[in-house]
Amino acid sequence: MNAFQPSRPPLQPVEQRQTVPRPKRHLRQRAYQVMALETTAKVIVNIVISAASVSALVQLLPYHWSQQDKLREVRTEVKVMEGRVQKLRTEFSRNFDPGEAKSIMQQKSYRFDPSQRPVILMNQDQTITEQSDSAP
Repeated sequence: MNAFQPSRPPLQPVEQRQTVPRPKRHLRQRAYQVMALETTAKVIVNIVISAASVSALVQLLPYHWSQQDKLREVRTEVKVMEGRVQKLRTEFSRNFDPGEAKSIMQQKSYRFDPSQRPVILMNQDQTITEQSDSAP
């Protein structure tokens, strides 16, 4: 039966591997230091970007305020001009209205329609006083 059994090497005592203590703590600590350094770098970069943003805003605010003042002035002028334009449009439409033509001609030239008679009002008291003042 020995011939049919596979040959086995003779049993030798199994050498136990010597476990070398790995520096896991050191690797973890190193990883934490790297993460802390990375986080610190991110915070510093964000602070620098924030400072630049605040600086830019501080420089732009006076310009913004002056532009707002100019815009208010322009809006005021536009309102005044809109009133003037409305008045001129009304006058323009009145000037080209055929029904108003005679009254406009009378206003502009002080001429009267031949069918109308001019009425001149005189104060009688003034003429008497003027005559008495001029005759001493």
